[in-house]
Amino acid sequence: MNLSRLFETLKRRFAYGPTIDPTRDWVALLTLSIILLAAILVWNVWAFDTVAQGGTLGGAATSTAPVFSQNSLDAIHSIFKERAVEETKYLTGVYGFADPSQ
Repeated sequence: MNLSRLFETLKRRFAYGPTIDPTRDWVALLTLSIILLAAILVWNVWAFDTVAQGGTLGGAATSTAPVFSQNSLDAIHSIFKERAVEETKYLTGVYGFADPSQ
């Protein structure tokens, strides 16, 4: 059986005629769904295997300049140090807390 006869047979089988064939439609839908699911599974297995072996997906990563500066990091660290000092003042009793509900 050559390929063109196979396509003609499939075309006749899946062509709409004067009647609607729900069995054919469901078989076509399920077949396409299974093929799509298999393709997704194959893609995910390939991607997992590539990454698990140390490869990358897509192009190689390019090096970029850092988006932060050391000055901004130092400023953030100093703010957290100041807050820690204030917290210890509250915890050690240097600052008193008057509860207005009492």
